Order: sequence, then structure tokens, then C-alpha cells
Amino acid sequence: MIGKNFKAGVKAAVPTAMGYISIGLACGIIGASYVTPLEMALMSIFVYAGSAQFAMLALLAVHAPVTAIVLTVFLINLRLFLLGLHTSTFFRHASLWQNIGIGILLTDETYGVLLSEHVHTKDVSLQWMYGNNITSYLAWMIGTVVGTTLGSLLPNPEMFGLDFALVGMFIGIFSSQFLVMLHKTKFQ
Repeated sequence: MIGKNFKAGVKAAVPTAMGYISIGLACGIIGASYVTPLEMALMSIFVYAGSAQFAMLALLAVHAPVTAIVLTVFLINLRLFLLGLHTSTFFRHASLWQNIGIGILLTDETYGVLLSEHVHTKDVSLQWMYGNNITSYLAWMIGTVVGTTLGSLLPNPEMFGLDFALVGMFIGIFSSQFLVMLHKTKFQ
């Protein structure tokens, strides 16, 4: 499939990556009271979902049972399964494993970037999507680990009110997607 390359996907992901670093820092600072930087790195590698990680930290704070944490993360991330199914329709030519690889690193934001790219280019390449996903994934991991490290140096990280950061990010994503939808329907 001819389309934009990995580097173009990286470039498209830069705004998401900047947001992930800032939200990841907030998540890490909040989490510093409950997890080590290594534990946060593992959480970011295996869970890789901001809303789920914020929820996990809240549940860890109240000493919730592991089953409650697992069920909560599963329910929060269930929407990503649906986003993954829709995303696979853009990559019908790809193998099952390639689609699974894309789906594993898919987030609300990388999905939004994909939809925005699809408005302009009907032929989105696998390489472009890998660039989009991997850049965002690495930015989130870096942000959360650095945030946890910094948070461990702060005496009372909760006083900064960083738990609102995720809500702010979702408002930004929704507003930008709404503008793209308005633009698309205006020109159809």
C-alpha cells in the first residue's frame, strides 16, 4: 500500500505526544505516593491507558482488591476494543497480527489522529499508523516515569490538583474532533 511513511506518522503524533508527556507527568506525580517509577513503567507498558491508570491509582490509594482494579481497568478499556474494530477497517489489507499490533497501541487520541488523517488521505498506510502509535506510546511511558520520579521528590503532590489533567485532555480531544466533524460535513 502506498501512503505516508513512519516519519509522517511520527510527525502527526507530535501534538498527542506533547499532551501525553504533560498528562503522563501529572499521572506520575499523583502516582508517586502509591507506586515506584519501575512499577509505573510496568503499568504504562502493560496498561497504557491514561484513564485506566488514573483509576488504578485511585483504587490503590483506597487499598481496593485486585479483582476490583482488574474489572475497572477492563471496563474502562472496553471502548478501545470497539475503536480497534473500526480501525481494522482502514487496514483490511493487513494481516491479523498487524491489526492486533495496531490495536494494542491504539488510544482515543491516536484513533482521533487516524480519523483526522483519513479525512485528508483515504489511503492511510500501516507505517504511518505505526509512527502515530509508537510515538504516542513512548511519550506516555516517558511522561509517567519522569512524573513518578519527580513526584517522589514532592512532599504533597495532591496539592497541585493534577487529577483534573485527564478531564482537561478529554475536553481538548472532544472539541478538536467536533471541529473536524463540522468541517467534514460542511464540505460534503
